[in-house]
Amino acid sequence: MDSLSLDPRTLLSVTQEILSPVSALNTRDATLYQHTLGKAVTGTGTGLHTGKHIQLTLTPAHAGHGIVFQRSDIGGKPLPALFSNVHNTRLSTVLSETESSENRVATIEHLMAALAGCNIDNVLVTVDGPELPVFDGSSRDFISLIESAGATRQHKIRQCIEILRPVRVEHGDSFAELLPSSDAGLTFSMGINFSAQAIGKQNLEFKLTPQAFRQDIAHCRTFTLLKEIEAMHSAGLALGGSLDNAIVVDEERILNEDGLRCDDEFVRHKILDAAGDMYTAGAPLRGHFCGYRSGHGLNNMLLRALFADSKAWRFVPASAGTN
Repeated sequence: MDSLSLDPRTLLSVTQEILSPVSALNTRDATLYQHTLGKAVTGTGTGLHTGKHIQLTLTPAHAGHGIVFQRSDIGGKPLPALFSNVHNTRLSTVLSETESSENRVATIEHLMAALAGCNIDNVLVTVDGPELPVFDGSSRDFISLIESAGATRQHKIRQCIEILRPVRVEHGDSFAELLPSSDAGLTFSMGINFSAQAIGKQNLEFKLTPQAFRQDIAHCRTFTLLKEIEAMHSAGLALGGSLDNAIVVDEERILNEDGLRCDDEFVRHKILDAAGDMYTAGAPLRGHFCGYRSGHGLNNMLLRALFADSKAWRFVPASAGTN
């Protein structure tokens, strides 16, 4: 992370209880009630696609507020982090205002995954540019920001979205689906298949809990193929990309000097992306996500298909069993 600073302000009501970062994120109680941050926290870094220097501030918000993004540089309307506000999914998940395409915030998925992984429900995300800082290409620095701020339990019960029947979307040989599950939380089964030998076929099943996310998923970085970089630059994308914030693959070679952080870092990052995208449902999901070669586009299509079928889901109170 380029820099990190803590704002001494705390936006707490008398009905809220300050908890330490460790206890708030790990106790069973964390899933029963909504949580916000203990104080505002700021980080700065480079935008992956614009290459611009970006400042990000996470500020506590009241119960029921949700995750909302706000551009500080253009004065645009607040953008709730909801699937219905996602209007572009090329190489990242992009929120935008229908009436004003200038009011957009790209590359939200790594922060959304960190918030989902830490059971944070309500926060205002202020950013002074058109995308979030990429930091090292994973959720690790976002986790550091959240843990530096601490977590605050709020008085309102947390609601989950329970999957009642299968919902599936496909594109070619790629698919994403949500299935009912007897488990109290959200489980991922992800498969990928790349022609580049350094990636190849990878599969992983993962149950989303705060401890598992921090230990097994948060550090896994985004990746790209060397042969695709020139085309992305020509399209005005990945201008801030480097070996410091992405894994670069050239067929059988990993170009990053330090190699991979784990042998299946690629599929783990795909789960990280999916966890962030699924959190744009507006509440935690209770079910089983299955994906094969799925990306931001299919993930968003899946949520749109889910909410188009009123019999496929319902709101239920959160259960202590999710942790």
